[in-house]
Amino acid sequence: MTELPKTEPTRRTFLKNSTAAVVGSTLTTGLVPKTVHAEGDDIIKVGLIGCGGRGSSAAGNAMRADPNVKVTALADMFAGPLKSTQSVLSRQFPNQYAVEDENCLVGFDAYKEMMLSDVDVVLLCTPPHFRPAHLKAAIEAGKHVFCEKPVAVDGPGVRSVLETTKKAKEKNLTIVSGLCWRYDLGVKAVMQQIQDGAIGDIQTIQENYLTGGLWHRTREADWTEMEYQVRNWLYFTWLSGDHIVEQHIHSLDKAMWLMGDKPPARCFGLGGRQSRTEEKWGHIFDHFAICYEWENGVKTFAFTRQQSGCHNDVEDYVVGTKGKASVLKNHVVGDGGEWKFEGQKPSMYDLEHKALFEGLRSGNIINNGEYMSYSTLMAIMGREACYTGKQITWDEMMNSTVDLSPPSYEWGDVKIPKVSIPGRA
Repeated sequence: MTELPKTEPTRRTFLKNSTAAVVGSTLTTGLVPKTVHAEGDDIIKVGLIGCGGRGSSAAGNAMRADPNVKVTALADMFAGPLKSTQSVLSRQFPNQYAVEDENCLVGFDAYKEMMLSDVDVVLLCTPPHFRPAHLKAAIEAGKHVFCEKPVAVDGPGVRSVLETTKKAKEKNLTIVSGLCWRYDLGVKAVMQQIQDGAIGDIQTIQENYLTGGLWHRTREADWTEMEYQVRNWLYFTWLSGDHIVEQHIHSLDKAMWLMGDKPPARCFGLGGRQSRTEEKWGHIFDHFAICYEWENGVKTFAFTRQQSGCHNDVEDYVVGTKGKASVLKNHVVGDGGEWKFEGQKPSMYDLEHKALFEGLRSGNIINNGEYMSYSTLMAIMGREACYTGKQITWDEMMNSTVDLSPPSYEWGDVKIPKVSIPGRA
């Protein structure tokens, strides 16, 4: 994945007194954050990169997870979402929101300025395309990281993240993934039941993520093509990876988890677009169906759809030699009888941040980098099988040189991708 280039200084703008101002040298410099001790009363400073709905929510989760966490810096490509996040967080968390105007950064390279600040932890919540460069910069700057899913949109991006993951381990830095079901207590419990043999050996997995459509932002007259695509990032593969990567990854991650985080050997699939055919929907598909196969013969049948007015179902169905399980229902039926999780269900979004901060304070540093990379590549692999109509192997995908990055990051013209046609792509 190509590292994001440094843009002109006028793009490194801050919001001050509700107006944009050119950044000087106002941020505190120093590439290594202060030591986080285990006493529990130290303030952990958090910076948010990506102030959309998921980013704002992640910042809230972080503050709910630890009363001694303060959000002290914000960054986004656009001023509007950043100002909205300021309003929401300052109102909801008046004692933990501590962002001065000079620590509000706007532009493609705002993340670079964030890395020069004194934040201890960064939350990476931008569109997925930018994740490899942002994660690399964070680890190089000595920051601990909460990294939203997916972590890339192509093979080079995944390889970059895997390399950064190694560096994080060497530097004893945290990488907690936004694959939130890994932190859900009920899902963890049912996974343990399956791994302990409650349904025997796994034979097949069915992953359903069948939902309706999502939001769209109408093009405004002064938007360049780049701005339009970034603001509607869901509908462009170079930004989102398509919805199989951006959304269905949650399901595919659970399949990978069930298989001991060992990747599938190959896959084939089919997909297309039937309901979202207008130009405003970019070039992504609205449905996918993929068959993944592991070397031991276990298969995962994965179905995802974003089509309004259709049957919806989001669930993981696991069939074994001695029973079956529904993962999200936390339900198992096997030779030993029926089991259902009956414990407490705190927010998994809060729990992933709680684990991050508890790890920092105790010195038990978490690194989810490998499994989040493999699950991302599994999703990309399925996309490419459907886009091309070919069988794709794991090794082919891991070694792919196809880089979806644009030639430059500027608010100007950019290529409008065509819809893939299986058998021709």
